[in-house]
Amino acid sequence: MIALRPLRPQDIPVIKAWPPYPSEFSMLDYSLRDGGWLDEYSREDGADILVAETDNEIVGFSILSRKNKKNTEFRIALHPHRLGQGLGKTIALLTLDYGFSDPVLATICLIVRKNNPRAERLYESLQFRHRGECTEPVHGEPVQFRQMEIDRITFEGVKRS
Repeated sequence: MIALRPLRPQDIPVIKAWPPYPSEFSMLDYSLRDGGWLDEYSREDGADILVAETDNEIVGFSILSRKNKKNTEFRIALHPHRLGQGLGKTIALLTLDYGFSDPVLATICLIVRKNNPRAERLYESLQFRHRGECTEPVHGEPVQFRQMEIDRITFEGVKRS
């Protein structure tokens, strides 16, 4: 069973020591390394970094970064050896449930790389809606993303199904 807990300082070197992602996901490897998501969001006020564990092993982590009172940005990363095992959906559901436990929060949004259809299908299966596209710099290079979001009412329906 997967459980979420807050990131502890001793978790950071463990995650940064994960092996590289397989070649089809190599463009995401930066998120695990020095200067990646853990460094970026651990310094950000209003960001919750949650570690996903099973049998005392860290299998992934997720981030909820408050943009304003009603909107939060969501990110997720899995251990490279845990890709394709269905853990992403479980961790995403647990993270969304955690986020929407704040009664003020109305919407959780995310960006997904346009060249990551597996992740996009996951978010669509959770009833995230497309809301546009954007280009963001990643290590100085422009990357195209799809913008997606889910609101509290839609998530409550997903939880019940």
